[in-house]
Amino acid sequence: MKVIKLNKKNFQKLVEVCSKNWEVWGPVKEGNKHVFKKIVDSIEFDFSYTRTIIPPKMFFVPPRFNMFRFDRRGYHEELSVTPRIIFGVHPCDIHGILILDKLFSLNYRDPYYMERRENTLIIGHSCIPDDKCFCLSTKTHIVEEGFDLFLTDLGDYYLVWIGSSKGDDLVKVRADIFDEKISMEDIEKYIKWRDWHSKQFSLFIDFTALPDIMELKYNDPIWDKIAESCLSCGSCSMVCPTCNCYNVHDYPDFAKGEGVRVRFWDSCMFKEYSLVAGGHNFRGKRADRLKLWYTHKLQAYIGQYGKPSCVGCGRCIETCPVEINVKTVANSLRGEEVECFWKRI
Repeated sequence: MKVIKLNKKNFQKLVEVCSKNWEVWGPVKEGNKHVFKKIVDSIEFDFSYTRTIIPPKMFFVPPRFNMFRFDRRGYHEELSVTPRIIFGVHPCDIHGILILDKLFSLNYRDPYYMERRENTLIIGHSCIPDDKCFCLSTKTHIVEEGFDLFLTDLGDYYLVWIGSSKGDDLVKVRADIFDEKISMEDIEKYIKWRDWHSKQFSLFIDFTALPDIMELKYNDPIWDKIAESCLSCGSCSMVCPTCNCYNVHDYPDFAKGEGVRVRFWDSCMFKEYSLVAGGHNFRGKRADRLKLWYTHKLQAYIGQYGKPSCVGCGRCIETCPVEINVKTVANSLRGEEVECFWKRI
């Protein structure tokens, strides 16, 4: 993988190049939170953010979108996507996108996902963890693929990792603003940064043998205890970088003889999710829905791909109002003492 340098004084020039051919998106502060928004001027970027409310999966699996319109003559797919570049994507979220790539392209190539993925460039950015980040535990604190360019902040300049041919082509458009000479001082500075970065993590979760523990404790009363507090609000699914459940509804206009098929986010935490014809619900109990969610994250995906489908971003910790999250659930399954809301009631 090729590595070059970009002086921060030239960053605006990179953004200007990108904005000529792509929509430019990036992290922006709104109130005390951060969101990905369309960027007009590079001054809007806030790369000091820890996490956005909604992960970048929103670019590839929008919360709600039209699949196609239909009328008496047939149907017309709505697959057109405006080319765009997303700046400032953190390593854990890039790992989340790589997981979505597998889910939406290996067994079946979802055309709606792939169209958006192929028309999106990802420019990653290094980050500083807070007390909710545990991506060191999931080994997603660094990333070696899944991006077109990746910027590591080393003070007054970036080390730029070129991760794809598209990223290389982008660099060539303004090769004059980049420096291909990497000195020993740059290398030493990067090594020191990596060491410093790893030491900033304060939250660690032991995932060792967790699939086996979950199997052994599948019918453990701990699930009912956790479920007593669960609101079934689905917030954990909405903010998770790898949750990908969706529903599909048709909205016909019988008077006009036309309609639209809409796809939107769903959650296995919703009571109606497993409701089938005849009124039977396979997971009517909250405990069963909780087990399904955590089985997918911490057991099933490990069995299939060798690692959890949790990337350690900390959004579930930040979002759940009753403190049901990967940290409290994983530690409780291990028999550790956990101080949280659902343990106190």
